[in-house]
Amino acid sequence: MKIVELDGYAANPGDLSWDGFRELGELTVYDRTEPEDVLERAKGAQVILTNKVVITEELMEQLPDLQYIGVLATGYNVVDIPAARRHGIIVTNIPAYSTMSVAQMVMAHLLNITNQVALHSEAVKQGEWQRNKDFSFSLTPLIELDGRTLGIVGLGNTGTATARIAQSLGMRILAYSSKSAEALQQMGIDKAESYEQLFREADVLSLHCPLTEETKHLVNAERLQLMKPTAILINTGRGPLVDEVALAAALNEGRIMAAGVDVLQEEPPRKGSPLIGARNCYITPHIAWATQAARARLLDIALENIKAFLRGKPQNVV
Repeated sequence: MKIVELDGYAANPGDLSWDGFRELGELTVYDRTEPEDVLERAKGAQVILTNKVVITEELMEQLPDLQYIGVLATGYNVVDIPAARRHGIIVTNIPAYSTMSVAQMVMAHLLNITNQVALHSEAVKQGEWQRNKDFSFSLTPLIELDGRTLGIVGLGNTGTATARIAQSLGMRILAYSSKSAEALQQMGIDKAESYEQLFREADVLSLHCPLTEETKHLVNAERLQLMKPTAILINTGRGPLVDEVALAAALNEGRIMAAGVDVLQEEPPRKGSPLIGARNCYITPHIAWATQAARARLLDIALENIKAFLRGKPQNVV
């Protein structure tokens, strides 16, 4: 069996092993693959692994040996799923591998904004503490999270994990979720009856929903107008959940206090982004998922997905 990994560097830049995959067949791993090179590299493969390389129906039609596409991510919009079904190609994804890593990044952004650890550490390095007349100084207001409201959109794995961590900090959780009010109550969570309620009441708003036609630009100019001027937005979900122009304007005009984002609408932001350089906007380069522990789980699950497919009982099929 021929296995081709089209963009393996992000999942495994060299600190993990592909040996388990090699035991299943002839494996070729490419760090990155440009669109014009996909067909040539995938020729003859029964199994393709991809993270962000797009697999279209046009490609499938030119790959008669292809039986299986393993997406090395939870989101699978890089594959034309209806086309794969028409061609009898199994497509799998990797659910829930990075739950705690993403929740940890939510809190990293939130604590960075509320405590400004890096800012104060750098100020000390620059000698500002030595020059200060008092034993303590701060460059920004420091914010305690106890008693504040964390609004969450989507209570799947990462949303629920984020809620648990926030509860340990004394935060009230208000969630917009398909779960019933009774089910949320058992989790110590209040149910928001509308997006408008969530945006109005949240001191911190964290996005954990999938990207769909309904949720694209979920955070838009109209809803940002509802938020408190002291509010913080965190997005570790998908970049297009946020209207970046509207968010940049809200930040620059002081209509909300700050934002922490790990995802952008275009990645990498080749054409720039209005959020780069926006006031109090802290951006990390889509790394919430990328702890070594999470990436190791990703590869383990990807390997088990292929083994299940070979046994005739595919799992995590999308």
